[in-house]
Amino acid sequence: MRKRILATVLAAGMVASLAACGGGSKTTEATQAAKTEAAKTEAAAETKAEETKAEGETKAEAEAPASDWKPGTTISIVVPASAGGTTDLSARVWAQYAKDLGFDAVVVNAGGASGSVAANQVLDAAADGCTVLYGHNLVNVANIAGVTDYNYTAFKLGPTFCLEPAQQLYVSADKYKDWNDFVEQAKANPGKLMACTEVGAYTYYELLGLEVAAGIDLDLVDVGSNSEKIAALLGGQVDLMPGAYGNAKDYVESGDFICLGVPTAERYETVKDLPTLKEQGVDYVYPDCEFSFYFPKDTPDEVIAAYEAVTKQLTENTDVVEALNNLAMVPKYLNAADSEANDAKIFSQLEEIAATVE
Repeated sequence: MRKRILATVLAAGMVASLAACGGGSKTTEATQAAKTEAAKTEAAAETKAEETKAEGETKAEAEAPASDWKPGTTISIVVPASAGGTTDLSARVWAQYAKDLGFDAVVVNAGGASGSVAANQVLDAAADGCTVLYGHNLVNVANIAGVTDYNYTAFKLGPTFCLEPAQQLYVSADKYKDWNDFVEQAKANPGKLMACTEVGAYTYYELLGLEVAAGIDLDLVDVGSNSEKIAALLGGQVDLMPGAYGNAKDYVESGDFICLGVPTAERYETVKDLPTLKEQGVDYVYPDCEFSFYFPKDTPDEVIAAYEAVTKQLTENTDVVEALNNLAMVPKYLNAADSEANDAKIFSQLEEIAATVE
């Protein structure tokens, strides 16, 4: 039987183209030989010049935009989250810097129903490249949870823009000292320690996998948005919160929160001071949050190619890199085909986790 979720309402507030010989006297022969050698040298120089030109043209073509398509109106980047979280803020970084490349965009916040409110809005939109979904794994987890009857295959995948390490695990510094202390108390009180998530969301499956890996049983509570999760942990209404460092950083620095661990294979530079679970003897790695663009299925290839070119340029822009790093995120460019393959891999991983509680 699938683990039950206690739905609870708690306060508080996304990649061209390319000799002659003669006779006569020795003097004449020497002269002719010199001329021949000069001709060879000139020919070689011309050949080299042509090769250099061809290489330059090839490089220029490789660096040229993959598509001439430009949006005819302002782009709506629909994010399945409220304002202020890392999904919203990273989408705004893309929008801010894409404007200089001819892509005027606004972020539209459409949270709710495990991301399906935002996803449905894009599925129903015109396939003109001007309404696009931005997020990580949202359509996959909602499908596995039974919230929707579709997954990533209902969309045409676009490029991936950035990555955020798998969400870290936070507790109140007033209640727990570290990972071992939390696990000890969880085992002493099976099913009683409350961990906040959202029904059918990324963190829900993260917590299910954590329970199996750590041998604990938690009470998974639906509290809503990121801001509501933080409020619940601050207020002592929950014991554990999976969250992004960009959202929890201030509370860690103030001493209110302690990070128990990060479910990644190794430490990321952006969260280098946070221990991984593997370092603490827990063999658990959960998929990172890789933020991609999802388009209506009939979106033309030239539109996707244009987004690929713009997104690749942005991930190589030092200002963009800095802005993402400030959110504890890193640029990660994948073209549309690689993004789709990545979604397929993550979908399979999440299915495996879900199978453990059926």
